[in-house]
Amino acid sequence: MDPRAYWVGFNRVKGIGAVRFRALLDFFGSAELAWQAPAEAYLEAGLSAKIVENLLNTRQSLDLQTYWEKIQAAGIAVLTWDDVEYPRRLREVDQSPPVLYLRGELTLADEWAVAIVGTRGVSAYGRQAAQDLAACLAQNGITVVSGLARGVDGEAHHAALEAGGRTLAVLGCGVDRIYPPEHRKLAERVIRSGAVLSDYAPGTEPESSNFPPRNRIISGLSLATVVIEAGTTSGALITATFAVEQGREVFAVPGSIYSPLSKGPNQLIQQGARPLLRPEDVLDALNLKQVQEYRAVRIQMPEDPVESGLLRTLDQEPLHIDEISARSGLPIAQVSATLTLLELKGLVRQVGGMNYVAVRERLSTYQAGRDGS
Repeated sequence: MDPRAYWVGFNRVKGIGAVRFRALLDFFGSAELAWQAPAEAYLEAGLSAKIVENLLNTRQSLDLQTYWEKIQAAGIAVLTWDDVEYPRRLREVDQSPPVLYLRGELTLADEWAVAIVGTRGVSAYGRQAAQDLAACLAQNGITVVSGLARGVDGEAHHAALEAGGRTLAVLGCGVDRIYPPEHRKLAERVIRSGAVLSDYAPGTEPESSNFPPRNRIISGLSLATVVIEAGTTSGALITATFAVEQGREVFAVPGSIYSPLSKGPNQLIQQGARPLLRPEDVLDALNLKQVQEYRAVRIQMPEDPVESGLLRTLDQEPLHIDEISARSGLPIAQVSATLTLLELKGLVRQVGGMNYVAVRERLSTYQAGRDGS
C-alpha cells in the first residue's frame, strides 16, 4: 500500500494533529509502523488513553486500502510532509498540516501568493476593493489565496480568474464537499487554474468549527494576508492573527469609522497592520513587481558544466550535501555555492538538514531542452 495511505489513516483519528503525529513519527520511524503498532506502544509514545482508544477504533472501522483507492479514484491528490511537492511556505510554519488533499495542481508559481480575506456580507466598496486587488495581483503573476466563501473570498477568486491568474481555495471541509454549494462552478474554475485544497479528509462535512483552523493554511501559503472588510470577531481577523504568528505581512483596507464592516480592518491598522490604499501597495511593500524577472532567472537552464553535473547527481530522493560532494567529486564549498544558484533557478530544493532534491517540473523541462539541442 502507498505509504501516504497511513498518513491519511492518522488524519482520520480525532485528537491527532501535527504535534502528536510528529511525536509518533519520531517514536516509530514511519507512519506505517505507527499505524500497525500495539496499543501499549502508543501509550509509551505519549498518547493519552482516550486518543489511543480513538486510534484503535478508527483502525478497526476504517478499511484503509479501500479508502485510499476511493481517494485515488476521485482524482484527489495527497501531499505529506515527506513529499517534495508540499508547499514550501506552508512547510515553514509551526504545526503545518501533516496531510493536504487537493484537486487541481500546485506549481512553483504559487510560492508567490497573497491571501485576500474578508466578510461574507461584503459591501459594494469591499467588493470593488477585492476585485481590484485580486486582478492586480493576478496580472503581476501573484497567486491569489482565499477560502471560497461567499462575499470577499468569492470576489477575489473570480477576479483572479478573470484576469488570467492562478488562485488557490482552502476549504473547511473535504475537497469533495464544495461549500457553499453555489460556488461549485467557481470551484471547478479554480481547479483548472490552481487548486482546491484542505487538510480535512475527503467526506468531511463543512461544520462551523472547521473554518477557523483552516485559516492558518490560507495565511501559511501566502507571503501576506490582506483583510478587505470584517467585523471585530470575523474569521478574517483570525487569519490575520495566524499571519502575524507565522511572521507574514498583514495589510488592511481602511474604511469609514461608521461602517461595521470596516471595524476589523481599522482595528488591525491601529494595531500595526499596513493600510492598503491602492492595490499596488502590496507589490511595492513585498517587492513583488520583480516577480516576473525573478522567475525568468529561476527557469534559466544551466550551461555551466558543474551545475549540469550536480543535476545529474540529484534525483527525487533527498541527498545530503556530503553525499552530493562525494558523488560529484567536488569540494563542499563549490557544491554549496552551486546548489544555491540551482535553488535560485528553481531546479533544486533543500528539504531540511542540508538534504537536496531535484525539482521534477523544472528538471524535466531542462532535460527536454538539452535533448533537443
